[in-house]
Amino acid sequence: MDIKKLQKELENAEIEIEEIAMQLADMLGAALYFAGVKKEDLPKVVDLYLQGIDEVFEGEDEDEEMGFEEVIKVIEHLQVKHPKFFHT
Repeated sequence: MDIKKLQKELENAEIEIEEIAMQLADMLGAALYFAGVKKEDLPKVVDLYLQGIDEVFEGEDEDEEMGFEEVIKVIEHLQVKHPKFFHT
């Protein structure tokens, strides 16, 4: 393989990763919305979610995968810690 072809493949992979990251952010927003977060509060709660990951899994291996059960755990943590954002 030549360098130009590899560079193009790398660029395409980077674009795909960005697109997947955006889709995941949208899915997180949807999960938070259905957990009771108002649409206007979603950006703030997404930030709190990212902080909540560290709080919930403090001291655990950072390389472990997060499945749906871990996502639920973080959302439940946010519901207790920041109930003002959840209107169920």
